Amino acid sequence: MKTILVTGATAGFGAAFARRFVADGHRVIATGRRVERLAALAGELGERLLPVALDVTDKAAVAGFVDSLPEGWRRIDVLVNNAGLALGLSPAWEADLSDWDTMIATNITGLIHVTRAILPGMVARNDGIILNLGSVAGVYPYPGGHVYGGSKAFVQQFSLNLRADLVGRNIRVTDIEPGMVQGSEFSKVRFGGDDNKAAAVYAGTNAMVPEDIAETAAWLISLPPHVNINRIEMMPTCQANGPFAVKRE
Repeated sequence: MKTILVTGATAGFGAAFARRFVADGHRVIATGRRVERLAALAGELGERLLPVALDVTDKAAVAGFVDSLPEGWRRIDVLVNNAGLALGLSPAWEADLSDWDTMIATNITGLIHVTRAILPGMVARNDGIILNLGSVAGVYPYPGGHVYGGSKAFVQQFSLNLRADLVGRNIRVTDIEPGMVQGSEFSKVRFGGDDNKAAAVYAGTNAMVPEDIAETAAWLISLPPHVNINRIEMMPTCQANGPFAVKRE
């Protein structure tokens, strides 16, 4: 049984991770900002889930997070850096700077601060797993993806560089890079709560669902301790990387 910290566990991938890990016999520390959703998840999953309010952009809260946990929950075997978001699809010259700042604060700064808070304990025990949620957007650019794609490219390179620091230690790091996934709040958040725009993204597709990503995470933490998967890129069969964009007169 592992103790697993999942950030952004109030919906989508995070809630799917929590459900899958508990079903597999692990304990989950589920964090997020919407405490009522965490409470509902705890009511559903029982004593194997510890709900803890945490905003990953609150640097002081993140720094003191481990010490704030009940004593029996402070050894974190697996960190799932799931908290993140995309905001807007406007071209760069029209994008809202506050959206850019929010994506950087959550997808980059929040992720590295949570990692820095948890990693020393793993190093001291010479044991641990870090799963970072990247995206195919960090590899394949698309119009309007500017800062979101840039933030996920950072997650990929940060993950690889963590492995460079940790070589020879029993601490594994994987960047999980999903493509199109429906059934989460991702597109709804991106479009400011517009359900019609969010639904249009997946119209006529057979996209992946959060449970597919949770299945992958469950496989990753079940691997022998000497096996590290550096990156895992995932797309539904209805999606592929596209041809070069060419503007013709």
